[in-house]
Amino acid sequence: MIAHSDLRRLREGIANLPDPTSYGKCPDETTVYLPASHVKAIHPDATLVTGMRGAGKTFWWSALQVAAVRTRIASAHKWSGITEQTEVSPGFGVRPNPEAYPGQGVLPQLLAEGISPRMIWRTVVLCRLCGEGQRLRSLATWRERVDHVASHPDAMDRTLSRCDAELHEKGASLLILFDALDRCGETRDATLRVIRGLLETGLDLRPYRRLRLKVFLRLDQATEPGISDFPDASKILASRVELAWPRHELYGLLWRLLRHGEQGDSSRRVLGILDTPPDSRSGFLPMSGSREDRYRRRFHGLAGPWMGTDRRRGFPYTWIPNHLSDTFGRVSPRSFLTALKEAARDTADRHSKHEYALHYQSIKAGVRKASETRVHELREDDPWLDTALRPLRGMVVPVDFREIENAWKARGVIDELARKPEGASSGLPPRRIRYGALGLREDLQDAGIFYLLRDGRVNIPDVFRIGYGLGRKGGVRPAP
Repeated sequence: MIAHSDLRRLREGIANLPDPTSYGKCPDETTVYLPASHVKAIHPDATLVTGMRGAGKTFWWSALQVAAVRTRIASAHKWSGITEQTEVSPGFGVRPNPEAYPGQGVLPQLLAEGISPRMIWRTVVLCRLCGEGQRLRSLATWRERVDHVASHPDAMDRTLSRCDAELHEKGASLLILFDALDRCGETRDATLRVIRGLLETGLDLRPYRRLRLKVFLRLDQATEPGISDFPDASKILASRVELAWPRHELYGLLWRLLRHGEQGDSSRRVLGILDTPPDSRSGFLPMSGSREDRYRRRFHGLAGPWMGTDRRRGFPYTWIPNHLSDTFGRVSPRSFLTALKEAARDTADRHSKHEYALHYQSIKAGVRKASETRVHELREDDPWLDTALRPLRGMVVPVDFREIENAWKARGVIDELARKPEGASSGLPPRRIRYGALGLREDLQDAGIFYLLRDGRVNIPDVFRIGYGLGRKGGVRPAP
């Protein structure tokens, strides 16, 4: 029987777990968890890295800029391509850095003046190089810097070659990171042109041995046809790496965070989390062996064996990821940890005498909270999704598509989205809205929100369904 004091500390520890995908914050290297599936993504040769919201794009953009994190990666994953001699610099991202790259106000102005995105990004790269970079940064404005680069193409080529040779001689390399590119244009076309120019620049650097770009893109951006209409684009797109989170990696992240918090002693004593000999890499590498069985056993030590009074209700280890995934089976660590943190708080409030750290009803409350958070993210990323899904509140899925179409018609959704202007405040419209309700349905399928059953009815995963107030027979009820 687990002591009540240990259960209380475990609940407190889970409730206060940090968000490992914190937006743009520099991470503490002691809590960094590198899933095996992400090793390829952080390799300098992986120019294009994609992921859903909360998958870790901005996290790795920020983490790779921390020398202590790179040192840990270099020692634990020699095949990652990251060494202690790897120099990392931001090329665009969530944290304003006017000396490193043009900001959200300057970049659209440069584009409006007719400057090609490829030249802008070439200038950003050259500003990071020794010698020439210092001279470029001494110029007062980004317009002056771009003009200088455009006016001296031969000299800039020599600078790139010289810097590459110097880095090679030192055994070093330079990796320039780009993120938050949905903020780089004021319209869909402008955003796609900027991304296209960036990928062209990444391709331009491929012949060099020690100069690389890494571009973090949302999944929907990476599939836009407009970013790949340049020669040899397939060389970049074919090597795209996705930041995936298999189920065992989500639980590996949980153990990593639990082991290094104030509740670590309780975790080790009660659950036997540290059952491998400690060394300098302990906790940084995912555990070897039968991880699924070990993680399942440990988590059921936290949450109990069932999602109810017997096995017919499902098993917590699989139930949580299943109810947090989109139609493609993708789960973000942010949603996963949000659900667990809320479950711990709810258990402490309503089931404090429960024999496990997490009560199954509280886990359902946690999934409800994660769904509400995911809906909030959708509103931020793609306002059109909110416009399309709000009218469906109160429906019970699976639902005939004609019922959805009628709800859209009654609320004028198609007309509203078709005439909605592009812009920073309104976001980008759905790609296929010109095809009406069927086009909007396809866009929602691509977003991982709708999926069609064999009989043609539409189903919606719980991670979206609950937050938008739709029902499902026998499913988790949405918040009132």
